[in-house]
Amino acid sequence: MARLIEELKRDHAAIESMLAKAKNSNISHKEANKILVAARASLLAHLKREDAQLYPLLNRAAQSDKALKQTVDFYAKDMTEITDYAIGFFDKYSAADADIDMEFARAFGKLYSTITIRLRSEENILYKEYEKLNP
Repeated sequence: MARLIEELKRDHAAIESMLAKAKNSNISHKEANKILVAARASLLAHLKREDAQLYPLLNRAAQSDKALKQTVDFYAKDMTEITDYAIGFFDKYSAADADIDMEFARAFGKLYSTITIRLRSEENILYKEYEKLNP
């Protein structure tokens, strides 16, 4: 497995772990806040790494591979939508005085499911495409 893919998968595990901890109803508001701030930072660092190291190789290869281009374009567009939602969520709920209420629960549920589905999809499809190009 390519070193980059190993690192990105470790990022995924860390992000998913943080979100699972934040989902725990037994933690305090202060603990949830700390976790959300850390999750936001980890997610943004992960996206930056993908943009700098994963996508350039995939985009170059996609110039001569129509199927790969469709895949890369889909993932890029999907990630833009997910990032916009995630940033909005973190901006609203990472504040120390943010309300942790039913609206938060619904928004967090959407965030959690969207991100965990995306992480698995990247690992099963996008990262495998990268490994074909850079074993």
